[in-house]
Amino acid sequence: MGKKRKSGGRSKGSSGHSGTVQCSRCGRVVPADKAKKYTKRVSAVEPQLARELRQQGSYIQTRRVTSYYCVSCAVHAGRVHIRASSERKSV
Repeated sequence: MGKKRKSGGRSKGSSGHSGTVQCSRCGRVVPADKAKKYTKRVSAVEPQLARELRQQGSYIQTRRVTSYYCVSCAVHAGRVHIRASSERKSV
């Protein structure tokens, strides 16, 4: 059976066994180096109130929320896009 990717779709290189993470969308257990990591900043304050407070000069703290997606969920959710055939590596 031919191999589609030299890396096997992973980014571990020669680092041996990598840990696993759970997909935030479907719950599938995925190797950490294969999962697509998505980080966004979330504020506990509503946007309208935050705008008013910012105008008064106060600082609004945000926290980073990290989500991990398996490849199929990342494509379905639009976090990663399938490249055009002309942009793909041809080997």
